[in-house]
Amino acid sequence: MQKLEFRDNKDFWSGVMLVIVGAASVIVARNYAFGTSLRMGPGYFPTVLGSVLVLFGLYLMVAGLRRGEKIDPDWSLRGLILLPTSLVLFGILMSYTGFIPAMMVLVFGSAAAGTDFRPVEALILAIGLTVFTAVIFIWGIGLPYPLLMNW
Repeated sequence: MQKLEFRDNKDFWSGVMLVIVGAASVIVARNYAFGTSLRMGPGYFPTVLGSVLVLFGLYLMVAGLRRGEKIDPDWSLRGLILLPTSLVLFGILMSYTGFIPAMMVLVFGSAAAGTDFRPVEALILAIGLTVFTAVIFIWGIGLPYPLLMNW
């Protein structure tokens, strides 16, 4: 019989993270009206998505215990700092500068977290993704976010 090792198992801890996020989503949404599939209430999407995340997380935990893939000890401190920082800056900048600057900071900051960061490529990627997401979310779907704020 194989010994179950989970302390440094990459897939196991990824599954734990998905279960926690999914369960938190379901718990937060429990006080919202659920609705039906045709007339979704505010609790429908977070409950369904949270439940799916819990299921995927459980699957990943079991699969991780069966495979036993270890966590790579050479993780990047730069990534650990820049990824959450760029996400938080996106949320803050959406309120004060608008969609375009916030999205540019998010994409450029996320690209800067990688080990093979090239500023020119990251800038091109940021511009392309900002245009693409603006077309889809603001003009296509009609989300009410200003492209730029008027100061």
